Amino acid sequence: MAVKIRLKRMGKIRAPFYRIVVADSRTKRDGRVIEEIGTYNPKADPSVIHVNSERAQYWLGVGAQPSEPVAAILKLTGDWQLYKGEPAPPPLLVAEPKRDKSEIFNEALKEAQSEPKSEAVTKRRARKAEAPKADEPKAEAPKAEAPKAAEPKADEPKADEADQPRGVADTAVAEGPHGPDSAAALEDGSAPKGFEIKGNADSMKFHAPSSPWYDRTVAEVWFRTAAAAEMAGFV
Repeated sequence: MAVKIRLKRMGKIRAPFYRIVVADSRTKRDGRVIEEIGTYNPKADPSVIHVNSERAQYWLGVGAQPSEPVAAILKLTGDWQLYKGEPAPPPLLVAEPKRDKSEIFNEALKEAQSEPKSEAVTKRRARKAEAPKADEPKAEAPKAEAPKAAEPKADEPKADEADQPRGVADTAVAEGPHGPDSAAALEDGSAPKGFEIKGNADSMKFHAPSSPWYDRTVAEVWFRTAAAAEMAGFV
């Protein structure tokens, strides 16, 4: 049995995170795994990587082959260099620990207590309220505002809407169950108009009409373009 160390995708669309798992190379991507030895979150800044070094060394020692993404992760953590007997890489960047809420509250309380008392503010306001002196010029009367243009009635179309040609809404990007340019299959399983890329939600794979697997694929979701399928996480 060929054993591989690879990534198992988790999370939502456009917000993935991965588990580093040991699995039989013959199982599908999200199938049954032998053991989970770490996690990888690429959406954090910096990326968050956790690897059980002891288990990683064990599986590398018994001949498990890491995939290219996992090999890159193991080189960052130093587990690959440890297995090969090479010098350790520079340490990874670590996110700053979150501050305690009580500490933040105490700092805000100190800042509030260090502000000037309300008495000084009251004197300043009273000084502004004094009457102007006799030799000071009087304030000019405010100028009359120009009459506002009459607003269009609710039933009258706006200028931008009236000038807009019909059919513009038809060219907008369709927002479907799997993001832009995606649509669910019709009741008979056929594709909506303008959608020709087949997608299978179980395998998370898509096929274009030129693919030899196109006719064998049961389309649970349709895409307008291959780029839209890739944005939705299909491969």
